[in-house]
Amino acid sequence: MQASTIHPSAVVSPDARLGEGVRIGPHSVIDGDVEIGDGTEIRNGVYIADGARIGRDCRIYSGAVIATEPQDLKFAGERSLAIIGDRTVIREYATVNRGTSASGRSVVGRDCLIMAYCHVAHDCVLGDNVIMANSTQLAGHVTIHDWAILGGGTLVHQFCNVGKHAMVGAGTYVSKDICHYLLAEGNDLTLHGINRIGLRRRGFAADIMKEIEEFYRTIFHSGLNVSAGVAAYQERGAAVPETQECIDFIRASKRGIYRG
Repeated sequence: MQASTIHPSAVVSPDARLGEGVRIGPHSVIDGDVEIGDGTEIRNGVYIADGARIGRDCRIYSGAVIATEPQDLKFAGERSLAIIGDRTVIREYATVNRGTSASGRSVVGRDCLIMAYCHVAHDCVLGDNVIMANSTQLAGHVTIHDWAILGGGTLVHQFCNVGKHAMVGAGTYVSKDICHYLLAEGNDLTLHGINRIGLRRRGFAADIMKEIEEFYRTIFHSGLNVSAGVAAYQERGAAVPETQECIDFIRASKRGIYRG
């Protein structure tokens, strides 16, 4: 059993539940209703508030603030959580608020990288392997699916969704949903086809990428509206699991999708 290491200047509640080998740096503050998994490192000047549930082997850098109250005028002090998955890295001065009564939690998945000055608001859900580059800001109730990458300074409107393996360019304002696998950028948001390089790096076969492209060609460039485009694609009977996920994403969208 490896003992935890707590710097003498850190303030750690005796009620906090620390795993084996946890390291807590100078001047960090850990509240009582907190769980920190084995091997996680909390560096100097970090605040971990009540409701934090932090996984194994995470690294949380100087000035980060986890699980403070939502910035929501409807919040009435209800108990809620901020959950950080295993091996996730949260860099300097990033903030993750906990949830409201709407869902009870905010979630950052496993193996994510949340860079400096990012903000994850109340009731957000980030999947696994998500990257948020510096100063990206998520409003409440945003969902970011697995393997999505948000470039620096991206702003995401509340209740929006960014699809899996999507890549959003730096400085983009997102006010509708961005479908799975796409490249998008700019305040007057433009789509640039699928994230071909990212998909190739993650082992997607050429025929699957071709089918995803054909799906979006039907949806965006056939002259049909979205519903009719989906129907036309399905009539071909060519759907693969990846394009069926795209169809499900589109049908579940509440804010509408970007068409470019």
